[in-house]
Amino acid sequence: MQHIVDEIKREISENKILIYAKGTKEQPKCGFTVETIRFFEKYGHPFTVIDVLENMEKRQILNQMTDWQTLPKVFINGEFYGDTDILDEMEAKGEVEPLLKTAFKP
Repeated sequence: MQHIVDEIKREISENKILIYAKGTKEQPKCGFTVETIRFFEKYGHPFTVIDVLENMEKRQILNQMTDWQTLPKVFINGEFYGDTDILDEMEAKGEVEPLLKTAFKP
């Protein structure tokens, strides 16, 4: 189990925008994953999507680490932000763009 926690921490630290989802960027397997991919595509920054649909142990550990039961799970600059419901609210308040600028500043 600890190796999965370490793997998750490494993935989060290596990606400015990381989405744990059902499916991949190329083959999303649910509408919420598609919605999240579209959300980030409009900003033009690189992002990674990791499919956890087939790895129940990793999915469970992510649920415990985030206290968030549903997918997708979005991390920006190492911090957990929930899903697009939360990000849509943040976007409406003008909070997403500054967050991404900070994450991708040189």
